[in-house]
Amino acid sequence: MQLTPSIRSALAAGAAVAVLFAGAGAAAAAPFGPAAAPSAQPTAPPAPATAPPAQPTAPAAAHSPYAQLRPLATFSAERLATADLVAAAKWGTDSPIDDPAREQEVLKSVADQARQLGADPAATTRIFRDQIEANKVVQRGLFRQWEANPAQVPTERPDLQEVRKEINRVNGELVRAIAASPRARSAPSCTPLLTTAAARVSAERKLDGLHAVALARSLRSVCTGA
Repeated sequence: MQLTPSIRSALAAGAAVAVLFAGAGAAAAAPFGPAAAPSAQPTAPPAPATAPPAQPTAPAAAHSPYAQLRPLATFSAERLATADLVAAAKWGTDSPIDDPAREQEVLKSVADQARQLGADPAATTRIFRDQIEANKVVQRGLFRQWEANPAQVPTERPDLQEVRKEINRVNGELVRAIAASPRARSAPSCTPLLTTAAARVSAERKLDGLHAVALARSLRSVCTGA
C-alpha cells in the first residue's frame, strides 16, 4: 500500500506519543491496537455467570480519572498551537526563542491563579515549566524547517502581544484543569490514561511529528503527583 504524506504524518505522530509516554502499559495501547483476528469457527459466547455491571452514569463518567485528565491534553494542544504563531512573530527579528523574563512572568501568574483556586502552586509551576519547554520545541523545530526551506516561511507576521493574550487565556483554562484533577494526577492509572488522552488529541487534531513530540513533552510532569 502506498503511504500518503497525511498517513505518514499520522503514523509519526502516534509513534511519537507512544515513545515519549513509554512505560504507560497496555491500558493505554488497547484502544488503538489492531482488532483480534476472528476464529475460523466462531462459537456462541457463554452466558454470563452474573449480571453485567451497570454502566456508569453520566455524572460518574464526567468525574472519572480520564475525564479529569483529558482537558490537560486538550488545553496543552491548544497552547502548543500558539507556538506556530510565536515562531512566525519572532522569525527574522531580534526576539529570541528563550525569553526568561516572559517565562518567569507566566510561572508567577499561574502559581497565583493556582493559589486562588486552592490548588498546589508548586505542581502547577512544574507542569507549566514543561508547557513552556514544549512551546520552545515547536518554535525551534519550525525555525529549522524554515531555514532548510524558505518557501515555507509564513508570509504574515502575527502581533506577538495579541498571541500572548491567547496564551494567557489558555493558561487560565489549563490552571483550572490542573486544579480539578489532583486525584487523577496522583493515581497509579494517571500515566496510561494520560497517554490515551494525548494520543486521541493528537489524532483528532492531526498533529504532525513535531507537534506530537511537543505535546508529550508538555505533559511530562502531569503524573508526578498532585
